[in-house]
Amino acid sequence: MSKCLILSHGIRNLKYLKAFLPECRKIITRERADFQIVAGWGFKKTAEQARKIAQKHAVPYWALEDGFLRSIRLGRDGEPPMSLVVDPIGIYYDAHASSQLEQWLEEGFWSSPELLGRAKSVQQQLVDERLSKYNHSPEKNLWPGKNQERVLVIDQTFEDMSVVGGLATEKSFHDMLQAAVGENPQAQVVVKIHPDVLAGHRKGYLGAIPNDPRIRLLTEDVHPWCVLDGVSKVYTVSSLLGFEALIAGKSVRCFGMPFYAGWGLTEDEFTCSRRTRSCTLDEVFAAAYLKYARYIDPISGQRCEIERIIDLLADRRRHWLQTQGLVVCSGVSSWKRSFLPGFLGNMRRSVRFVKKPETAINRAAKTGCRWALWASAETDELRQKATQREVSMIRVEDAFLRSVGLGSDLVRPWSLVLDDEGIYYDASRPSRLETLLRETEFSDGLLRRAEELHRGILEYGLTKYNVGNLNEISFVSGEKPLVLVPGQVEDDASILRGSPEIKKNLDLLRAVRDARPEAYIIYKPHPDVLVGNRRGGVDSDEALRWCDQVVTDVSMNGLLDCIDEVHTLTSLAGFEALLRGCRVVTYGLPFYAGWGLTEDRLSCPRRGRRLSLEQLVAGALILYPTYVDPVSNEVCSVEDLITWLVRNRQNPIGPSRKTRLIRRFQHWRQG
Repeated sequence: MSKCLILSHGIRNLKYLKAFLPECRKIITRERADFQIVAGWGFKKTAEQARKIAQKHAVPYWALEDGFLRSIRLGRDGEPPMSLVVDPIGIYYDAHASSQLEQWLEEGFWSSPELLGRAKSVQQQLVDERLSKYNHSPEKNLWPGKNQERVLVIDQTFEDMSVVGGLATEKSFHDMLQAAVGENPQAQVVVKIHPDVLAGHRKGYLGAIPNDPRIRLLTEDVHPWCVLDGVSKVYTVSSLLGFEALIAGKSVRCFGMPFYAGWGLTEDEFTCSRRTRSCTLDEVFAAAYLKYARYIDPISGQRCEIERIIDLLADRRRHWLQTQGLVVCSGVSSWKRSFLPGFLGNMRRSVRFVKKPETAINRAAKTGCRWALWASAETDELRQKATQREVSMIRVEDAFLRSVGLGSDLVRPWSLVLDDEGIYYDASRPSRLETLLRETEFSDGLLRRAEELHRGILEYGLTKYNVGNLNEISFVSGEKPLVLVPGQVEDDASILRGSPEIKKNLDLLRAVRDARPEAYIIYKPHPDVLVGNRRGGVDSDEALRWCDQVVTDVSMNGLLDCIDEVHTLTSLAGFEALLRGCRVVTYGLPFYAGWGLTEDRLSCPRRGRRLSLEQLVAGALILYPTYVDPVSNEVCSVEDLITWLVRNRQNPIGPSRKTRLIRRFQHWRQG
């Protein structure tokens, strides 16, 4: 363990710096102190003093740089990196001298079949999730003419160190553009501007573009993978996008010497005498992304592997793209206003609250922002008004792994769904979840993640609210099949919109007894009804005319582990039962019905696709909800929330003092 001298304020203030540099016992800020290492930001001019001090004291200089899979937003926008490279020899983008990455690739002995197999798998994950170094730009369909041949020319920021270090000059960019035009006489030449240039932070190299009808200047802020979708060949000087193009299966020509050139993967204008091996793409990827870069989990603040970063970045990118711009939110009770901005906004102060929906619609129409409301507050009249004013709506609702405690007790949720199409419990029209389940091409990586998530839910016995007695349950039922009928809140929107025929718990019990006269039927009232917060109570004596037992203070997980079947209107317990391998019969149209996994008394013609259970899990628990970490209040993954739920099941975070006062005031007003 060494002491490390770091002069740069930016590096010293870097979040997770100590986790990135576990070799350094202490960070030193003055040259006069005792130190064994000097660290600086790459080989930039700003790090020149640090390099001189290292040379003067005959100690190693460690070059730090952003990793290849960094964050959602640009570093200049203030978002800390999730990955760094730490190089004690040189730096990957400077081909004037060797780097740790180059030496590893030249030696080659470090690779193994297991590592290369992992490299191939991780590359496929990047392709499936469409992740790049930065991931803030929106997805757009840039190429309506699918059959047109196109090549891509990548501009870079002026005096970018990867250009200087890549043996290139300003002339290299003009030579590159000229070559792209001359070598592809039938193709459209697309020139991509760097994100920092688009954001106004820097200027580019190409400057004025020749007036040629075949050249298209791409000035839109669009995700890099959207650009790669429509081109067959990529021309670059030293951009990382050139390597991402290799991952995407494109041919790449380099007019500089980036870290991935000189190994036989690219067509190169320059040579590097130190690079004598031919490397596979898997080898270069493994060396750069798996061995060279270091990764920090921003939720735990600890070192992690790239696979964890991919999952988290994919989840955060979905949330980022869904919450662009300002949002005006109407009709939200005071206790919800404290947590909603963390779900609805991706920037500070991007959510505004108003009381009346009409006010929200007017403000959204004037400013071009979107209107958010709790899904149960939506009406046909309000939806029609929003449509007429061309206002985009976001419907908000609790997700399926919510909290430890009930929402009716003002326990805040740690997951919500944000739906711009409908809402999952309203089967009368499509929702974002229904569209995801109907249209998503589920990748192998996503399904593996869903399978692991499924196992975790079963292992830890998690449900939506995670309340009730955790003791084991037994029933004196003899040889009869055990059938659970979960009670629901009768005025809940999921009943009003998702169960057109049966709407009362007692009527459901009668229907289940008619369907299963020989079964041992167990009725569990809804927790919100039991505590008196919502409607839907059934007198126990009346319920026992149609069921064999009424259970109350038991956990849903404990019940589901005992029973054989669940018969329900629209309860989430049906989904939780599917996860536990139970037979599920639906009498309404919950989101999990109609996909071939349940026995349904009603049908939904839109849901014609047959899904596996893992596909349903992937759509409902990974792709659809937004999760917020209870500790950092940052967007997290479902796996992060599960970890927290398990740790805090016996020690839940209850309502805040302000929220408790609001509840008391509401009770006082109600008499």
